Amino acid sequence: MKTMISIEQYLQSQASMIEQALRTMLPTEWPIPERLREAMVYSLEAGGKRIRPTLLLTAANAVQNSEQAVHNALPAACAIEYIHTYSLIHDDLPAMDDDDFRRGKPTNHKVFGEAMAILAGDALLTHAFHLITRVQTNSTLTATDLLAIVEDLSRLSGPSGMVGGQVADMEGEQGITSIAELEFIHLHKTSDLIVFAVTAGGRIGGASKEQLEQLRIYGQNIGLAFQIQDDILDLIGDEQKMGKKANSDVEQSKVTYPYLYGLEESKLKVAELTAEAKNAIVNANFAAPERLLQIADYLVHRDH
Repeated sequence: MKTMISIEQYLQSQASMIEQALRTMLPTEWPIPERLREAMVYSLEAGGKRIRPTLLLTAANAVQNSEQAVHNALPAACAIEYIHTYSLIHDDLPAMDDDDFRRGKPTNHKVFGEAMAILAGDALLTHAFHLITRVQTNSTLTATDLLAIVEDLSRLSGPSGMVGGQVADMEGEQGITSIAELEFIHLHKTSDLIVFAVTAGGRIGGASKEQLEQLRIYGQNIGLAFQIQDDILDLIGDEQKMGKKANSDVEQSKVTYPYLYGLEESKLKVAELTAEAKNAIVNANFAAPERLLQIADYLVHRDH
């Protein structure tokens, strides 16, 4: 009987595989200006938990329980990390959050200048859609499925998705932003990319319409829980582990769940959302649901 490795070991192995793949997804033969390539790679290789691409690969495997499904999904997993990385580069800019460090390293604009940081983000965003075209097809994945993945990526990362959430976050203000508006921010700024990750993985794995809906519920709930946990860690987290300054949300007068609900109520909300997410996976009757369930629990208990 094969022994299942711990969730920490699993996440580490997935992150290592993704990081190796990320290096191959930007063709060396393309005539990209060297400084632009350096700026793109600098942020792509800045580390991080690689949760979004890991969720995509894990969802593909959950449906089909096959290494082939994971292999087929790898370009899409890299695409979501390209999108996420571009958003972080732009988020750190002086006109946005004005951060000097990301994951313990100087932010992109501090190394390459603001103009190159903006262009590196633009290039990562655009290249993500090229990567979707490299998703390996099999008997369960059709051209219609690939188009659905592209449509989901453009919608969930665009003006009605992540970018819209970023704008709402930027316009939010303590004492003015309501609970409903804060939930809108978190659902779109964070949850939408996670919803994309798990539903894209599900499509590549051959999920049914009903299973895709359960994955959507799972992604939305763990995405919201993930962001609330980030709000909590900004208050009580270890700066060394997080790789950034604590209490940055407070200093920037950002509206957060702890600010509106209080710390203990926010922790209860994270637990409630996690339970709802896990229930969706149980209802989906996947071939290999265990890792999706474990990731949900891991995100609740993380300390950075």
